Amino acid sequence: MAPRSKNSKTSATKKRSSSVKSTPKKQTKPKSKKRTVSKKKKQGSSKKGLLLSLVIFVMVSLVAFGYYLGQNESSSPSKAERKMVSHQKTADKKTSNVFSRVKTKHPKKEAVASPVVKHTQKQEPKKAKDETALAYRTKKPKLVIIIDDVSNAKQLQWILTLGIPVTPSIFPPSALSMKSHTLARGLKHYMIHLPMESGSAQFNKQYKTLKTSFSKAQMESRMKEIRRLFPTARYINNHTGSVFTNDYKAMNTLYGIMKKEGFVFIDSRTIGSTKVKKIAHAHGDAYVARDIFIDNRHSIPYIHQQLRKAVNIARKKGYAIAIGHPHRITMKALASAKDIFKDVELVYIDQIYQKR
Repeated sequence: MAPRSKNSKTSATKKRSSSVKSTPKKQTKPKSKKRTVSKKKKQGSSKKGLLLSLVIFVMVSLVAFGYYLGQNESSSPSKAERKMVSHQKTADKKTSNVFSRVKTKHPKKEAVASPVVKHTQKQEPKKAKDETALAYRTKKPKLVIIIDDVSNAKQLQWILTLGIPVTPSIFPPSALSMKSHTLARGLKHYMIHLPMESGSAQFNKQYKTLKTSFSKAQMESRMKEIRRLFPTARYINNHTGSVFTNDYKAMNTLYGIMKKEGFVFIDSRTIGSTKVKKIAHAHGDAYVARDIFIDNRHSIPYIHQQLRKAVNIARKKGYAIAIGHPHRITMKALASAKDIFKDVELVYIDQIYQKR
């Protein structure tokens, strides 16, 4: 055999080399393509799944939100219903003209009340009103005479011996008499003459004078004490008190406490800008106040003149309240005023009220 040439060896080597090199290329290319396609498929399906989940979540959220809105709308009153409730509350608070001959009118009830109104009324029940909160007129005018500043037995005796209905307004215990409250024992018709803050520093030094600077707790304590001292009392009027009755916040607080203790406040009207009228009406009560002082001057002719004015006021509005003091001259003037009183009915303070 003839030996192979170098060229043939080189050629064979190249063939083997080319065959070795080409083989991996043919096997690697298909695998790489398959992996890429597989990855793309997985990524596509993952994105689809995520998108689908997001769509489902949004739909569920929208359904839940819509349900919530529906529930909220059904439980909340509409503007019209809120207006009805507002009108109902306003109507409940309004009081009729208490000094009119016409019977008290109450707001008409709706034939069919909405569930919202019923629900509101259940949540906020009406408080029981005072059974004797209305002053009234009758065919014959009524005249109430109150004598303030009563602090001793002698003064009370002067009033009782007049033989006509006169209401004594008795001081709580003070420097004048620490036992003045005992005068009320056995009396059917009387009042409490309560010292309240005035513009006079001297008057404000009076024993336990109520002041606008007092806290609610201090006012409550004082009124509970007054109730213990006068267990049968119903009516209170102010001694001085021009500053206190002109202070809405303080007077409103005291007024509520008085009502809670079972008292009715009669305004002595020691100042023209008194806030008691506004407060009384806000509480649904009649405003009852002094119409005239009768003994600012200590003379019988003057007192008689003031009593005639009181009678004229009573004729106009059905009743009048006149206030005097336990002076000897005042007692004489009252004892000699029978002719002045012939056109009115003299009554005690509690007799200008009627039960509802």
